[in-house]
Formats: sequence, C-alpha cells, structure tokens
Amino acid sequence: MLEAKGIRKLYHRREILRGVDLKAGPSSCVGIVGSNGCGKTTLLSILAGAQRADGGSLMLEGEDLFSHPRRFYDHIAYVPQENPLIPELTVRDNLSLWYQGGRKRLEEDLDHGPAAMLGIKPMCGMLVSRLSGGMKKRLSLACALSNHAPCLIMDEPGAALDLECKEAIRQYLKVYLQGGGTVILTSHEMDELAICSELYVLREGRLHGIGKEQTASSLIARFHASGE
Repeated sequence: MLEAKGIRKLYHRREILRGVDLKAGPSSCVGIVGSNGCGKTTLLSILAGAQRADGGSLMLEGEDLFSHPRRFYDHIAYVPQENPLIPELTVRDNLSLWYQGGRKRLEEDLDHGPAAMLGIKPMCGMLVSRLSGGMKKRLSLACALSNHAPCLIMDEPGAALDLECKEAIRQYLKVYLQGGGTVILTSHEMDELAICSELYVLREGRLHGIGKEQTASSLIARFHASGE
C-alpha cells in the first residue's frame, strides 16, 4: 500500500498542493484528473521522488520514502510526459543505461519481460532520434520498469500517440495490474481512465474522490465544482 498524507508544495509562495492525501493498493489503478495547471504533474513527480515536497509523508510498507529517498528506485517506476531518452543513442543503449540488472537479465526482459510485452526487441538497433512518438513512449515505459518496481506512475501516458500505441500501453497496464502492480496516472483520455479502479479530481490543491463512471462532460464539471 502506497499512502500519501498531507503532501504540500509551494512555488514562489503560492501553495500548489495544500495537503494531498492518497492511498493506492496492489492491483489498483488510480486516475487523477483536473484542469491544466492544477498541479497534477507536480503531484506525480513528488510521488515518484523526482521532486521534493514541502510537507507531508509518503509511506510504503511502513517506511517513509521521503526520509529514505534512495528507496524510490526500488519501489517506484516513473514515466513523465517528456521522454527521458538520449536521442543520439540506440534503443538498446538507452535500455542499458536505465537497466538495473545484468546483461543476461536485460536479454531475458527483451524476450519475456515488460520490454517484450511492449514490443521493444525489434527496434533495439534503431537510434532513438528515428523513433515515432509512440515507440519512444513504449521505450520510456520499458526503461522505467527495468527495476521491476511494484508501483508505476505515469503522466499522460497516451498523449499525442496513435491508436495502436495507446492500445498497446493499455493492454500492458492491464497485465501489470493483474500481476499485483499499482498504477497511478493522470490522463485526459477516457479509454485510459476506464481502466482505473478509482478516480480523483485535483482541485484547489487537494484531491477529491469522484465516482468511477464518468462522462467527459461530467469530469469537466468536476474540475471547477465546489462543496466537496
């Protein structure tokens, strides 16, 4: 169980996050929605250990990850909006840089692990600069999961991707969840939000739980609702 309590973040004295609470357990997919600029990316980067919080705690198996930041690498896989890849290197070289394990284990993953399910092996010899946006996203996901982390955090995984790649990522997420993994994602894609077991809207610096069955118009209405 990953449990965030009272997460706060300030930018230039403006409080972006005002005490965010969130729980996410095994085999659960938590979706976070909200208007642009509401703090979704900031929240995810804090949960992934890529950015410091100004307050609060993040507990996993009884341990506060904020107090032991190196533990993020063991427990959290993070796929940001922007692909953290080196375009001048090949797909295999990028995988090798991120991979937490020996060469043998990397080859096993290319044949049977997350990299195989994401279709990475056929493109191993290609330069990243020549990959499509969808191929880069799949590679970023494979790199993030090189530590076989039990919790996957994704910021807009399907943004600007073609239908085939979006479907490939959705299918992988279903497999990951079936294996007991935990997923936390932000998205504006209704098909991605449909796989979520819980939905929250981030508004005025706090998370508000909303019903899973939502239409695009009802979600948008929640972005600016009051009284919850």
